[in-house]
Amino acid sequence: MAIQVGNEFPETQLKYVPFDAANPEVCGLPQVLDTKKDFAGKKVVIFGVPGAFTPTCSAQHLPLYVAQADAIKAKGVDLIVCVSSNDFFVLDAWGKQNQ
Repeated sequence: MAIQVGNEFPETQLKYVPFDAANPEVCGLPQVLDTKKDFAGKKVVIFGVPGAFTPTCSAQHLPLYVAQADAIKAKGVDLIVCVSSNDFFVLDAWGKQNQ
């Protein structure tokens, strides 16, 4: 299914581990992001990468979004979501490494 700008995102649940700036070394408890509820009324950018800790994703894909996060949000985006084939604990560790 191709998604165009302005389309409603398909309903699904994504698991993630929220980042805690006060305790960055602690691995938090997994949470559920419910696209129907958590994307409702929001402008969301979703991008996917083949895998965390892969050379190209770590050097090129993710850093571009991290570096441009403020500019993206300045265009009215409420949430930036990265998805990958990895589990949420791996993505949590990768995210901490690439803040």
